[in-house]
Amino acid sequence: MQLSSGTGFGPKASGGSTFSGLDQYVLALTDPAFTTSILRVIILGVIQVPLMLALALSLALLLDARRTIGKRSFNLIYFMPYAIPGVVSALMWAFLVQPSLSPFTSIAKALGFTLDMTTPFAIPFTIGNMITWGFTGYNMIIMYSALKALPAEVLEAATIDGAGPWRTAWAIKVPLIRPAVVMASVFSIIGTIQLYTEPAILRNSAPNVDPTFSPVMAVYAAVMSNDFNGAAARSVILALVTLVLSFGFLKYQQRRGGAF
Repeated sequence: MQLSSGTGFGPKASGGSTFSGLDQYVLALTDPAFTTSILRVIILGVIQVPLMLALALSLALLLDARRTIGKRSFNLIYFMPYAIPGVVSALMWAFLVQPSLSPFTSIAKALGFTLDMTTPFAIPFTIGNMITWGFTGYNMIIMYSALKALPAEVLEAATIDGAGPWRTAWAIKVPLIRPAVVMASVFSIIGTIQLYTEPAILRNSAPNVDPTFSPVMAVYAAVMSNDFNGAAARSVILALVTLVLSFGFLKYQQRRGGAF
């Protein structure tokens, strides 16, 4: 099998390059480590992204409520995780989940049960928790900004009509900020497909993390083994997967009548 570069071009005997087929793409798509990494982050995103966005929306609504006390401190506390560089955040969590150092493990031991957040079963949950901690505040700021831009007369009309805080939030505010929620969802889908920092850093203290846990890590592993053509092909496939998922989600929302 004559191999081409990841873009479909291979060396020509007379020099330069020529289109020589899609061999590298076939190899990439038949690589179980790469396809499993794509499936793994999709499953992770299906579970983690909705939970994170629901938490971010709840916090944004709570922050927008009139009777919330200490709004500035509340805002800072939940946005701070996103302000911390991703590598520093991942290192902090690597310490927190490392069995011999983790305070969670010590607390669980004191309560009479064993907790190891670095087992193969627990690794996806640990990484999902790291992502949720780091990006909930970011998404909350997007939604809170949309809430602050809502017309005051609409909210006053709801109050005059007798709508309480819960009904106003669910029936008025949430539908009106739907475009912001959809935008946050698209950002989260793209970020999940491009997952790298959290599992890569965590792997230093948790050897159970697969070196090809995410598609980006699989591309990096191909580069480190000098398979540059294979890495290029995997990168193109990853870009297409990201495009299909994000664009498909937008089209789905448009068919549901969204204004995004």
